[in-house]
Formats: sequence, structure tokens, C-alpha cells
Amino acid sequence: MNNIPLIRNIELTRYDIPVADVGKDLSWAMGAFYEPGTTGSRQLLGIRINTNSDVSGEYMSSAPGTFEQIQSFAPFLIGKNATNRELFYNQAKILLRKQDRMGIGPIDIALWDLAGKLYEAPIYQLLGGHREKFPAYASTYHADRSKGGLNSPDAYADFAQQCLELGYQGFKIHSWAEVDIQREIDTVHAVGNMVGGQMALMIDPCCVYDTFADTLAVGRACDEQDFYWYEDPMRDGGTSLYAHKQLKKMLKTPLLQGEHLHLVEAHTDMAIAEATDFWRADPEYDGGITGVMKIAHAAEGFGMDVELHIAGPAQRHCMAAMRNSNFYEMGLLHPKISNLVQPPIYLCGYTDQLESIDSNGYVEVPKGPGLGVEYNWSYLEKYKLDGLVIG
Repeated sequence: MNNIPLIRNIELTRYDIPVADVGKDLSWAMGAFYEPGTTGSRQLLGIRINTNSDVSGEYMSSAPGTFEQIQSFAPFLIGKNATNRELFYNQAKILLRKQDRMGIGPIDIALWDLAGKLYEAPIYQLLGGHREKFPAYASTYHADRSKGGLNSPDAYADFAQQCLELGYQGFKIHSWAEVDIQREIDTVHAVGNMVGGQMALMIDPCCVYDTFADTLAVGRACDEQDFYWYEDPMRDGGTSLYAHKQLKKMLKTPLLQGEHLHLVEAHTDMAIAEATDFWRADPEYDGGITGVMKIAHAAEGFGMDVELHIAGPAQRHCMAAMRNSNFYEMGLLHPKISNLVQPPIYLCGYTDQLESIDSNGYVEVPKGPGLGVEYNWSYLEKYKLDGLVIG
């Protein structure tokens, strides 16, 4: 490389993509759920980092609240060497010290995409590389109230069986926000009785259980069904180290925590406090690919595994460079609707849908330069909300 790629400007564009048959009544579910006849939406932030060369970095982000954060620190990048990701990561941590720092991730991922294109290599190879494919688990939409949907414990069990037959090696329940603890317990048992011993089972209540007693009751049902992990159950939002340490002592089922604790320092503190068994990380939430790899390497020092949050090309590249991670989260999945998390924004054939696994339940890392994906910008343009150029 003869010329240093200096960042000329950063383009930010917001999109609002309609999604059929998806509702979002927060009194019913803590996220999207199946509701025929309604139209939900998926908001995305498109990022393009342009340099003084013909190389640019691109990423399509769904992380909430990042548009404003990026505007606050992006001017620091203008004129800088686009390959100095560590410099950016550490400076952005300081500039965003009074916020949740989720704005770091999308820019870092775009910078990694730029680096891969610059060196004509996929990101996972630049990170060192460990594998090129990995097993996936089916991660469901939240519970719904519609015929043919995930509207009962038996419906979850039937969908688990469907996913098993497709080849998935694991199945994770996202349940109801309208909490009925007995229904939660019944769902754990229904799924366990249907597919237990044939695939790894998980449950993520998304922090909706009000009391420690309720949390413990569902955890003990997980123990009876030999669940693989129990994720973010308590109303504290997954942040109370002491409460989770106590819960961990009283259950056989491993806890998975960390989605709502950002960056490597908070994850390390969680491990030192003995508040989890598995670590959770997300390149959008935890400082990008740079941040996730810091978390993965820190967890190695504790002899612990890191499970990455939700599906996407950045997650695949991180997993391909990690030894200590077990499953790719294919989600959100449902028997009736497509994955809201990954609308049809790609031209290259990349997909994260129910049938995107191979016959053994595996997915592969993209092999092209950078992220290895090509975005369908003409499709996205139809749903453009607004945008700006920094620099």
C-alpha cells in the first residue's frame, strides 16, 4: 500500500423499511411479533466512509440511538488515516463517556469493511481466522396472539420441532412481555419435552420478570429440561452483578449475561463478580468488531465463552475469528414471517432467514473483501428518511 487512505467524509443516511404482518405493542411483547394485517418497520442507518482513494467502507446498522452519537464524534475522523481503528476506538470512548457508546460500533464496522477492501481480504482473515462455518440456533420472534403464530407453549414446541427438522442445532425462546410465570414454565417444559436432548435449548425473557422468585422458578424449569442457557431474565435490565451472582449459585442452568453491559471493561467486571457463565457481545453494541474481539480475548483469559447477539455479516466475521464461541444466532425467526432483523437489503445473495442454514445446521462467513456483502442501495433509496454528510 503506497498511499495512506485519509478519510474525506462520512455519509449517514436513515431508512425506514416497511415489514408486513409485524406488530410492536410494547404492552404485549418487548420487541417485534407476528400480527397479520399490520405493517411494522425496520429502521436502519446506512454508513459510507469515503477516503482520498477509490476505497470506501460501508455498513448498514440497526443499533438504536447511534445517529446522534456518530455526529458528535465523526468530525474527529475527518482527515485521519482510515486504518487507525484503535485510535478511533479509544478516542470515541472518551468523547461518548456520558452516553452508552453504541455509536462506536457501526463506524468501526465500516472502517473494518474499508480495510478489507483496501487489502483485498475478508475481515475474518485480517483478524487471524479460525474457521469458515459454524452451527446456528433458531432464535424466535416474541410471543404473539394470532392463529398459526407463537401464541402458546405448544406453538413454541411445534416450531422447535420444525427447526430441528430443518437442521438447527439449537432453539431459543423469546416469550411474552405480558408475564404469566406459569405460562413461561409451561413453555420451557413444552419445548423441552418436544426436542430436549436433540438440540441445545435456551430462553431469553428480555428482562421482564419482576421478582427474584419468579426468575428462580423459570430457572428451575430450565434445570429440569437441561437448558443450554438462561438469558437476561430479570427486570434490572441485566446489570445487577450481585443479583445474577446469587441466581447463578441457585441454578444448574448456565446464565448468559452482557447484552446490556457495553465494552470490554463492563464484561470483565461481570466475570470477576461471578455474575454469568457465558458472555454476551454484539459488534453494534460493544464498540464494533474491534470491541468484540477485545471481549472475546478477555473471555479467553477467564476460560469462558462469548455468544454473539443476533445475526449479521459483522457477527459472522467475528465468529470466524473466535475460538471461544458456540452458536450463531439466526433470528428473529417465526413459522409465518421473515426475519425482521435482516430485510432484503443485499444484492449478493447474503441472507439470514429460516432456511439460510445448510443441511447440518451451519452458516458460512462471507468470503469477499471486507464484510463480503453488497448492499442494494436502489432498494434502500425508496425508504430514505433523511441523511447528512460529515466532512
